[in-house]
Amino acid sequence: MRKALLYILFFSSVVTLAQDKKEKVKVSMRDSLDGAFDMSDYLIYAHGFIAVPTIITEPAFGSFGGALVPVFINKKDPYVNSETGKITPVRPEITGALGMYTANDSWATMAFRSGTFAKQGITYRAMAGYGSLNISLYETLPEVGEQEFNFHFNTIPVYLQALKLLNNPKWSVGGKYFFLKTELSLPGENLPEFIRNKEVNSITSQLGGIVQYDDRDNIFTPDKGIRVQGSFSWSDNIIGSDFDSWRINYTAIGYRPITKKLIGGLRIEGTNVFGSPAFFLKPAVDLRGTAAGRYQADNTLVTEGELRWDAYKRWSVMLFGGLGSAFDDYDQMFDKPLAYGYGTGFRYLVARKFKLRMGIDVAKGNEQWAYYIVFGSNWLR
Repeated sequence: MRKALLYILFFSSVVTLAQDKKEKVKVSMRDSLDGAFDMSDYLIYAHGFIAVPTIITEPAFGSFGGALVPVFINKKDPYVNSETGKITPVRPEITGALGMYTANDSWATMAFRSGTFAKQGITYRAMAGYGSLNISLYETLPEVGEQEFNFHFNTIPVYLQALKLLNNPKWSVGGKYFFLKTELSLPGENLPEFIRNKEVNSITSQLGGIVQYDDRDNIFTPDKGIRVQGSFSWSDNIIGSDFDSWRINYTAIGYRPITKKLIGGLRIEGTNVFGSPAFFLKPAVDLRGTAAGRYQADNTLVTEGELRWDAYKRWSVMLFGGLGSAFDDYDQMFDKPLAYGYGTGFRYLVARKFKLRMGIDVAKGNEQWAYYIVFGSNWLR
């Protein structure tokens, strides 16, 4: 459901804050280097936020809606080990909330935070929310073929993650926990036969582990570096889940300068599930131009490439395209038509000191056109 929440800029205008006990400093919304509009000092010194009114264009949620996403970004100084003198970069702290409503009467609220316990070398993420969602999902039925179902979900999701940096801080290992309470209905219709009784009112509880390598030059809009992650999740009644299953995810995202102003990016991502997960938690192809949940099966594999041309000052032009497959068995990988998406867009460097860019992408998929208002990167992880 990541693509349901897409981003557009709305800039606040607070300009002063007491920097110390006595002195007040004017916080400029102009960059000291090029004089362009820039939010870096506002975020750093005024503890400000980017209030992001969000236009939701996800077809699975009725193709139109709105949300407000205030995002606070707190820049952190590198951590210096007092015993060894070793200097370790510390990621910015990100805190935010979300409220959304869409044309098909879906609504949700959410709060999230990511940060670092620098001395312990632990990065963490936490998210919790509530949603009343009307979602279009597809199922292939015997003799009928593929059919669309407009389900209603009442959901309470909670996600927790912690990673411990190793001696080489590019490497980290850790764990995660996912909780989802769900009530399911199909308004005006009887539930189809493929819905199991326990899926009508269910709890999903998953424990997992993560191994990650990350040497990107920043977490928002990288210019170079790679992030490779492998993870697994285990769901069982022993930990309070109504479903017994395993889930494996593997992701590789890389960026490389081709010329001084041309940055290439490549993403490869796959997911496999085993056992009996809830049907609505099976993997789905995630591509710009493809509706969330449209191509869903026990296994998915996606590859996507993009080019960013820093054309003029802070403005950049994007080109991208990708392919994806959803299949139950590997010998069926190419039995169905591949999902695809391609398009173009633009970015503006809104906070130079964070290397944070924002903009809009327009994409064409198998069934429709879609547009995405992007905070940082479409591959933000």
